[in-house]
This record gives sequence, C-alpha cells and structure tokens, in this order.
Amino acid sequence: MSRIGKKAVAIPAGVTADIADGMISVKGPKGVLSMPLADEIVYAIEDGAISVQPANSSKRARAFWGMQRTLIANLMQGVTQGFSKVLEINGVGYRAAAQGRNLNLQLGYSHHVNYAIPEGIEIKTPDQTTVEISGIDKQKVGQVAAEIRRWRKPEPYKGKGIKYRGEFIFRKEGKKK
Repeated sequence: MSRIGKKAVAIPAGVTADIADGMISVKGPKGVLSMPLADEIVYAIEDGAISVQPANSSKRARAFWGMQRTLIANLMQGVTQGFSKVLEINGVGYRAAAQGRNLNLQLGYSHHVNYAIPEGIEIKTPDQTTVEISGIDKQKVGQVAAEIRRWRKPEPYKGKGIKYRGEFIFRKEGKKK
C-alpha cells in the first residue's frame, strides 16, 4: 500500500487544475504545465485538493499510485515556485558564460562548447564557475543539468569538472613513490 499515494495534493491559492481528455493541466503564476494521466489510476479534484487512487488492485496500478501523486505534486510546485539546480565548475581555465539563448563553456577542450538552452529553461551565470538552471518543469531542469554536466564529469583525483552544488566527489589518492 502506497503511503505517499494516500496523501491528497493540495491546490495552492492562485492555481487552477483541470482534468480532461486523459490529461491534467495546472495553471499558476509561473505558467501552465500538463501531464498525461495513467489509465490504472483514478483522479479526483475535491475540497481544493487532488486525490489519487488505484483503479484496481493490479500490481501495475499499485506501482503507479505513489509516482502519479508525486508527479502531480511536482506540477503544483513547478507552477508556484519553480525548480532550480546549481552546477559548479572546478578546474584551471574552466569557465561558463550565458550569452543569449546559448551557454558557452570552456572545459579544457581545444574548442568551446556551445550549449543551446531549450525553451522553458533559464540559465544564469552569476560568476564564471557557477551555472544556475531554473524552470517550471522538474524533469527538464534535471535533464539540462545532466547534459551540461556530461561534457566534463568530475574526476576523482583532482576533482576537476562540473558537479552539482552539494555533491560529494569521492577522491582517490594518486601514485606513491
């Protein structure tokens, strides 16, 4: 039995939710998000909250129950507060600069890496070694952060590369004489 699925998702003030044609759409101060609904789950909007229940007792319905509730909660948080991830760049000569709808990265390659910023995502570079990624879609923010990090993952000997803020990089000891 899902413990998280039993909780109803509260609809904050200034947010409207609508279920129609197998889609849920949520409109708030930051924008509009929508998501397809799973057939195995029954959704209901009542008393200023969205409740999620499995349609039957199949294993698939029970597996989707908590996940669907969390996805709806992410929609609510996205249209009210938004999501953000911060990347830190470590290494001599490694730097980033946001220029319009492109992120220009210098990561020790013989060329610059130009990353085109997707729609719905905002990237700021408060300094040359920090990249702030924000948007209303949690999945898209995380995907963009992962794609940028993939250009130069942190290595375990000196810690050079792109890492998430707060991420622990396991460090190895170098060769000994």
